[in-house]
Amino acid sequence: MIRRNDEVAVGIHRDRPAGCAVDAAGCGDAARAVSSRLDRLARYRHARERVAPASSLKAFEALVAEALDELPEYIQERLDNVAVVVEERASPHRLHSLGHPAGDDLLGLYEGVNRVDRAAGYHLVTPDRITLFWRAILDEVGSADPEAIRQEVRKTIIHEVAHHFGIDDAELERLGG
Repeated sequence: MIRRNDEVAVGIHRDRPAGCAVDAAGCGDAARAVSSRLDRLARYRHARERVAPASSLKAFEALVAEALDELPEYIQERLDNVAVVVEERASPHRLHSLGHPAGDDLLGLYEGVNRVDRAAGYHLVTPDRITLFWRAILDEVGSADPEAIRQEVRKTIIHEVAHHFGIDDAELERLGG
């Protein structure tokens, strides 16, 4: 074993501490301690993966940026004064203000004045806002399939962008979106 300032330095080489040969005397306890620690870490990692989604917020935001970049250029050019943001979930207050029950989960939300309803006096206003709710989307499709997440993000972006252009939910439903 390597001693530094009365501490034992342990390296992870399979299940033996640094500096110990496989059959070196006195290294068995340290090897068991390292093995026990690795087992605890593996159990912790497994439990964390069951609770936390496989996708992080940064990875989700990258999917949103990708979906926006894939929109046709003529659509991108007309997305003026629109902020696209990612939030965890819609708050109960926001759901209530939109007329949804508190238990509902929104995947996305468009807030603002759509292009059809803008008049000549439309200027110096706060940006319209497209919000994607990342936990709700992961709950909807599951976090195990990255391609399913990518497709749902794309579908949600297209849905909310359609609202920006004045297409309501009934028309989207008729169009199959």
